[in-house]
Amino acid sequence: MPTPVRTLIRGIRVFDGDRVLERADVLIEGDRIATHDPARPVDVEIDGTGRTLLPGLIDAHTHTFDGSLAAALRHGVTTELDMFCLPANLRRQRALAAERDDVADLRSSGVLATAPGGHPSPLMALMADEFGDSVGPFDTISRPEDAAGFVAARLREGSDYLKIVIDDGSTAGTRLPALGPRTAAALVTAARDAGLRTIAHAATATEAATALTAGVDGLAHAWWAGGAGAPPTDELAAQAADRGVFVVSTLAYAEASGAGRPDRAEYAAQVVAALAAAGTPLLAGTDATPFAPLHGEAMHRELELLTAAGLTPSQALHAATAATARHFGLHDRGRIDPGLRADLLLVEGDPTRDITAIRDITDVWRRGVRQVR
Repeated sequence: MPTPVRTLIRGIRVFDGDRVLERADVLIEGDRIATHDPARPVDVEIDGTGRTLLPGLIDAHTHTFDGSLAAALRHGVTTELDMFCLPANLRRQRALAAERDDVADLRSSGVLATAPGGHPSPLMALMADEFGDSVGPFDTISRPEDAAGFVAARLREGSDYLKIVIDDGSTAGTRLPALGPRTAAALVTAARDAGLRTIAHAATATEAATALTAGVDGLAHAWWAGGAGAPPTDELAAQAADRGVFVVSTLAYAEASGAGRPDRAEYAAQVVAALAAAGTPLLAGTDATPFAPLHGEAMHRELELLTAAGLTPSQALHAATAATARHFGLHDRGRIDPGLRADLLLVEGDPTRDITAIRDITDVWRRGVRQVR
């Protein structure tokens, strides 16, 4: 075995995922963050003056296709949490992430749970010619009685968590079949019995309320519309906070998908503000696709939109690092601490004061491998 390369970043400002250290020395040894012993020599030394070191960013909502993981890593996103990936594509992306260090790491829900013909079936049909096996036919679910079998199939395919779609298409100006409350609750129970977290796609406050009643662990979006008989935003935010349910922000998606509909992004931003005020766990995610928002780049915009919604830069960065790692059980990343993976991002300036500094990337490490820039 070759001796691990020892890289010392000296005199660096550190955002460790939770807090800011104004000046520290950080050692990378092989694929891990290590404790620095001044008596031991290092192979590479980097001057951290005027720079900030952060954990690699974790995008808590993406859709991963060929090329996505490489694009993500170039922008300092070292892990993507995919929210719908068909089996052949998932095997391909997992192999890529396992074998190479010039792409982001990956976790995935695999096939999501939706009603026959439900969201996102119409979109997948439109994409079939361009993306082949990435968007082909997939399993759906109609009845509560089928929940255990559906979850078992996802486990066989290697899903890391279960995504449940509660969306009748109304926010897209259409009507789609949607899972009922009993089926959603049965899926949550079956997933929990199998040791999987559950995350619900809900576009409206009414659908978010259904998801909370079903007992999900998280919501895949800050919802962007009310819905018939919808509970007040503050009430829903308080419910989520009381139950420890996390919400993935996806403001970049609300902005990118709301062309001609600025009210959609404004509504979602108001929801994020209410969630933050209630103490609901917020995770930074973009809903990145091959089209818009774009992998990697969208995370920078997401952080800007989170601060515009009222989060401090450090709160936004926490949502993109330690918070997501904790809520998805990624205990080896998301923070800067000896023994954890050396998934790291080095930027000029101080993004804990000016979030736009996150765009001024100097270096990215994935599993301790310094990326060529």
